[in-house]
Amino acid sequence: MSEIAILEVNGKKYEFPLIKGSENELAIDIKTLRGVTEGVTTIDAGFKNTGSCKSAVTFLDGEKGILRYRGYAIEDLADKADFLETSYLLIFGELPTAEQLEKFHVDIANESLVDEEMKKILNGFPKSSHPMGVISALTSALISFNPESVNVESEEEMYKAIVMIMAKFPVLSAWTLRKKAGLPLDYGDKHLGYVENLYKMMFSKPNEEFKINPIVLDALDKLLILHADHEQNCSTSTVRIVGSSHAGLFASLSAGISALWGPLHGGANQAVIEMLEDIKKDGGDYQKYIAKAKDKSDPFRLMGFGHRVYKNFDPRAKIIQVAAEQVLADLGIEDPVLDIARGLADVALNDEYFKSRNLYPNVDFYSGIIYRALGIPVEMFTVMFAIGRLPGWIAQWKEMRENHEPIGRPRQLYVGEKFREFKAVENR
Repeated sequence: MSEIAILEVNGKKYEFPLIKGSENELAIDIKTLRGVTEGVTTIDAGFKNTGSCKSAVTFLDGEKGILRYRGYAIEDLADKADFLETSYLLIFGELPTAEQLEKFHVDIANESLVDEEMKKILNGFPKSSHPMGVISALTSALISFNPESVNVESEEEMYKAIVMIMAKFPVLSAWTLRKKAGLPLDYGDKHLGYVENLYKMMFSKPNEEFKINPIVLDALDKLLILHADHEQNCSTSTVRIVGSSHAGLFASLSAGISALWGPLHGGANQAVIEMLEDIKKDGGDYQKYIAKAKDKSDPFRLMGFGHRVYKNFDPRAKIIQVAAEQVLADLGIEDPVLDIARGLADVALNDEYFKSRNLYPNVDFYSGIIYRALGIPVEMFTVMFAIGRLPGWIAQWKEMRENHEPIGRPRQLYVGEKFREFKAVENR
């Protein structure tokens, strides 16, 4: 006999099946709730306790600090795989063979040219435009150059669309950075690896030879892997719900980029640096801000510490902390803002107040430090996040369409006025 959950409403009992996931997670299937109870629904602000789908892409256990892509531990992927391998795994479900990986890389390289008309769209934005607004618009504009919708039943068409966006998104992202920096646009080098090419497109200068720093390259690769997917977060849920209307891949991704833009989501690493800048302007006394963070009556909160999902530790932060230390040591950067960051991290990792509340430095804290050390403008931090999250969004969109999921349509509990008679304007 299958397990059930019993719900009692107004003296009547209703049975609903319990569904068990592959990691023994339990979920109550309430899809018949409204029908059998004649109108009763649930309220779950922010969907914190509501599963919107079944997914085989990413497993996350916040209490135990576990993150796995398609069953592979994030620690192993960050240590043994590169970003393109990880992207293939997320999108297609298995780690690629050497031949599959080479084909994926070649196909992406061959699709990396962007229509010259896109430059006109980019040039239409003022230099003051936020890069996330620009990259969202450019991603949406790709639809104009590829107007035919993808046939999700065609493996060939799906592969072509995936390759196209994996190829063009880094180019458009790098162009966004270079426009802001006043540098000429760069198509990179198709003979370089995926992350190497991104590195070159972002930082090469026309008057000097570009040299790849292996420590920086490794840190970038790890950051992109760590950001590649994170279960049903705000932007991923947005991609899926937009795609559930059968909106195309590019349109769905553009919506996801806009969701990622928010400071409570992808903008968190930008908020970290802005906080550190504020501490510097106030004299640089980070101990003062530690005290403010401990003071319950003070509205100040430390950005980049703790995590909404991870209740023990963020496994991604442990990985990128090492990379951040290596980058800072190799580049030998003297920056008071980064010194403040080091001080805050040291306190948080050793102070009992922070340890007892699991307020550890998270991945946003360390990613912000690395991006600043590399000279990436703070407004570009969330674009870097989007580059990393791209394969996860694609994987989730692909899974949603292939599973023929219904259009997303949440319910509500109406708390407004009851029926009112309409009064003519002269009688109001």
